[in-house]
Amino acid sequence: MIMRAMSYAEYGDPQTLELTDLPLPKVAPGAVLIKIERASVNPVDWKLMSGGLDQLMDVVFPVIPGWDVSGVVEAIGPDVPEFSVGDRVASYARKDFIHGGTYAEYVSVPAASVARIPEGVDFDSAAGLPLAGLTALRSLETLELTAEDTLLIHAASGGVGHLAAQLAVERGATVLGTASERNHAKLREIGVTPLTYGEGLTDRVREAAPQGVTAVADFVGEVLQDTLAVLTEGGRHISVADPSVEDHGGHWIWVRPDGDRLSTLLEKVAADTLRVAVDRVFPLAESAAAMKANQSGANGKILIDTTR
Repeated sequence: MIMRAMSYAEYGDPQTLELTDLPLPKVAPGAVLIKIERASVNPVDWKLMSGGLDQLMDVVFPVIPGWDVSGVVEAIGPDVPEFSVGDRVASYARKDFIHGGTYAEYVSVPAASVARIPEGVDFDSAAGLPLAGLTALRSLETLELTAEDTLLIHAASGGVGHLAAQLAVERGATVLGTASERNHAKLREIGVTPLTYGEGLTDRVREAAPQGVTAVADFVGEVLQDTLAVLTEGGRHISVADPSVEDHGGHWIWVRPDGDRLSTLLEKVAADTLRVAVDRVFPLAESAAAMKANQSGANGKILIDTTR
């Protein structure tokens, strides 16, 4: 059997993607086959496609990009008692090597990476949550964030930042977030004090938090000097984009797939305590345009509807 999939046979830019017919993935023991409804575009997708992570992960061409997925269980492999055919599920579907991703009609995923989608949560929200949500959760856990903290989030209106901001506010922390002025209202809506990024940021942070901030989450990169300038003595900081933070007492975050933790986040979406902002949804054949929209800085998650 074959399926429709967007794939690339060599490194390149988004225009390298082609709509192709590829074999249906096999369903190994401990895995589930998901009939995909939505995939989500993340910056790592086009960074991988450009060869930017070639030294970090093995690649088997042709590659189907994409690590986020929501859909319905089509089949289960041996030893998968926790799922049944027909279950609505989501997953951060990263594997140990780059080959079979989620810009396709089907994907096979280890059951441990899969979570059921609760009633009331649509496929769009579920697809936009896995990588960004798990990264946000891992970041706050690494920071050991509490209600006593004042947290600065670089890129607080982005895919990861917006989720991290909501989770931080839920914990009772005081949250400052950088964003362009057009996104300041979006941050105020979730209880975040918005700050314009760019030149003069340290002064704006000190004005909003005269005693400094006790924690910083960097979701954009190239902001280390600003982070160190406003962090209190003994403060904690993480980055998902700048590994050099580890030379300055920080932590570089690279999140693992985790079905149980994803379930926790999906339950928050179902309870309306966490919202996934969606910008646009593209059909599968327009995945290159979806990637470009993500590169240009979308105001929410960019999704791919693999059913059209």
